[in-house]
Amino acid sequence: MNKSTVFLSLGALALLAGGCSKKLGNFQSDYFSMRPSPLETVGENVPGTVYATIPAKFMVKNAKVTATPVLQWADGTNGEVAATPVIFQGENVRDNGQVVSYSNGGSVSIPFAIPYQPEMARSELYLDFAVDQNGKLYTLPRVKVGNGVVATSTLASAATVHPAVAKDSFQRVISEKYSADIHFLVNQANVRASETSKAGYIDLNKKLMEANAAPNMEIAGVTINSYASPEGSLDFNEKLAQKREQNTQSYVESQFKKDKITEFGELTAQFTAEDWEGFRSLVEKSNIQDKDLILSVLSLYNDPEEREREIRNISTVFNELADQILPQLRYSRVMATINVIGKSDEELINLYNSDPQKLTADEILYVATLTDDNARKQEIYSTAVRLYPNDYRAVNNLGLTQYVAGDYAAAKASFDKAAAMNPQAKEVEMNRGLISMLDKNYAKANEQLGAAAGVPETADALGVYYLMQGEVGKAQNAFGDAKTNNAALAQILGKDYNTARNTLAAIPVPDATTYYLTAVLGARTHNETMVMSNLRQAIKLDSNYRTRAQNDLEFSGYNLSYL
Repeated sequence: MNKSTVFLSLGALALLAGGCSKKLGNFQSDYFSMRPSPLETVGENVPGTVYATIPAKFMVKNAKVTATPVLQWADGTNGEVAATPVIFQGENVRDNGQVVSYSNGGSVSIPFAIPYQPEMARSELYLDFAVDQNGKLYTLPRVKVGNGVVATSTLASAATVHPAVAKDSFQRVISEKYSADIHFLVNQANVRASETSKAGYIDLNKKLMEANAAPNMEIAGVTINSYASPEGSLDFNEKLAQKREQNTQSYVESQFKKDKITEFGELTAQFTAEDWEGFRSLVEKSNIQDKDLILSVLSLYNDPEEREREIRNISTVFNELADQILPQLRYSRVMATINVIGKSDEELINLYNSDPQKLTADEILYVATLTDDNARKQEIYSTAVRLYPNDYRAVNNLGLTQYVAGDYAAAKASFDKAAAMNPQAKEVEMNRGLISMLDKNYAKANEQLGAAAGVPETADALGVYYLMQGEVGKAQNAFGDAKTNNAALAQILGKDYNTARNTLAAIPVPDATTYYLTAVLGARTHNETMVMSNLRQAIKLDSNYRTRAQNDLEFSGYNLSYL
């Protein structure tokens, strides 16, 4: 072989080895794009994907590249968080990375998810590159691929959910019902002294006199229902039942006059000519031998006279009916509704302030509902726990006030104590679910919120749970038509802006977060007036929103320097 042939062969080998022997060049920012751009929190993470388009003649065949997404922020600490690395490689590398051709170039995707930190609102996403080329290790300069994180979803927090209250059973007005029966002889309507002197009627009359005299009781109404037993003609029974009604009403009115009862609500009276339903019920409960036959007749005949005739034809049982059943259907029932009126709000508050031991547990728990001051509520519930230490409601509600105050350790202790006292209490389980969410124990929170199904506050808690998992659709379903900040946030994230606007407008007591969310809605719907006016109000109520707004990419198109 001559020298010229040798030189030609070496040249060909060098040309063939070109994709392997040279060192990998620096990556350029225009090779990469980021989706979404800017990044956006989903739940408590910042997910995204960097897409790379590697040009031809760039990717050395024997190079393996480890690309690491890094989110960096400048807040005086120059902090950064790295995501899980992704490998891509030249076509001669034996590994499991994405392969890029030297001759043609190729595409690479680099997915990542980084736990969110508030400092990331003003941040930049970089890629770091570590190269392994036949065992030779070196790094390449990092490349910037994107800016910032929209963190609107992080406005969802278990801390913003109001815990569930264990309700009191206090009733200012308790309605009590009392009754007595006056029986009549067959085909007669006169009210007999032997009936009104029976213990049942005497007790009713005493109760009415007691209510008339007591300052905390009132007779709300008296009703008289009179009946005839279903034998004889319908026309006769109608007249008989009506006469019994009239006589009973006259007797009751005269008794009221005698007892000087002038306030008794409304006195109403009515009659039933033939009480077939009462007849059926008494027969069913009786020991009459042929009662099934009687009940069969009742079901076969709808006409009252036919019923009576057929029952009379059963001669073997009619005497038993006449002796056992029919006398019980000849009566008037006098029913009285008496209201027992409890202490007024003012009386309860004064008594609590002077001597809370004189109040029941339900009354003290009710007093706590008469104030919106959380510190005052906490003091009242502490008193309830002291006076009624075995009432889980007092312990749970004390935990509620501790939670609202941000003392989550104390709240957890109270909720756990209440759960030990009443393991079946659903409102306690809901509140423990909130604590689990704060502790980021989402599996436990899901279990506890499931056990709290039916508690009204659980809808908001479950909605927040789904938001923190990044499941916006499920969150919207959980919130339903709730009018809360969290429900509006789910609608904004789901791009249901009209519904979000209506929800925010319907929140009964708007707070700083309500106005901030309305400003976000204004930015997303390009309404500058809506942005500015609501940011002013949000910052007025909570100055912390000033810094958030100035760093929030939701408002990147607005000049907020004046804030």
